[in-house]
Amino acid sequence: MTPIKTSIACGLVVVLAAACSGLQSVDPNAAMSAGTSLFKAASLSDSDIVTLSNEACKSSDAGEKVAAPGSEYAKRLARVMSGFGDMTLNGQKVNYKVYMTKDVNAWAMGNGCVRVYSGLMDMMNDDELRGVIGHEMGHVALGHTKKAMQAAYTVSAARTAAGAAGSSAVTALSTSQVGDLTEKFINAQFSQSQESAADDYSFDLLKKKGMSQQGLVTAFQKLATIDGGQSSMMSSHPSSPSRAAHIEKRIKNEG
Repeated sequence: MTPIKTSIACGLVVVLAAACSGLQSVDPNAAMSAGTSLFKAASLSDSDIVTLSNEACKSSDAGEKVAAPGSEYAKRLARVMSGFGDMTLNGQKVNYKVYMTKDVNAWAMGNGCVRVYSGLMDMMNDDELRGVIGHEMGHVALGHTKKAMQAAYTVSAARTAAGAAGSSAVTALSTSQVGDLTEKFINAQFSQSQESAADDYSFDLLKKKGMSQQGLVTAFQKLATIDGGQSSMMSSHPSSPSRAAHIEKRIKNEG
């Protein structure tokens, strides 16, 4: 059973448990709504992903210090992103901002939302940043973020199901649930095959746009120095050194 289907099954157990633990206290309409949300999580459309991503990105922006448009960080990111030209993710035009934090991270969502942390920018040169950002956009383009959002949404729907047994019905994601979904999505860990595919997507994108692919190699090498190669940003499956070696091999083989 896939992780997403497992999450849905567990969520349905929550619905049933709520119904069996106190029939008189359960709002049947709320329970039905929660169950519907669980099933919906397995078949979120691209439009659904955009809607959820809009909420998640808005929630994240509200909780972070965003670099002012005229700041050096914002101007640098604009310069870095200009190399990609007109990019769309999930049919949505890419929009990007810098979070002023020492954390080393970057991510992208299915509504075109790309966020880069100043800690990462301090660590990377422009070519390396493009490699990392290309990798994050690859997760969206290849459908990985959609699966991550499905999983995060399923957890939120399961909590809605539990709420159906309370004093009031929960028919939509609350502010706290949106925040929880956002946190789970941003910290989502992708599989080894997904990470490798996103690496190759970034390589191909950089090559197509006429930009240096070597930055992707040195970015991995730098990330390998964080937490023993287990950066919170990039999964260590496969390890950063082996990912750097893979890109170096592609550069050598493909010129």
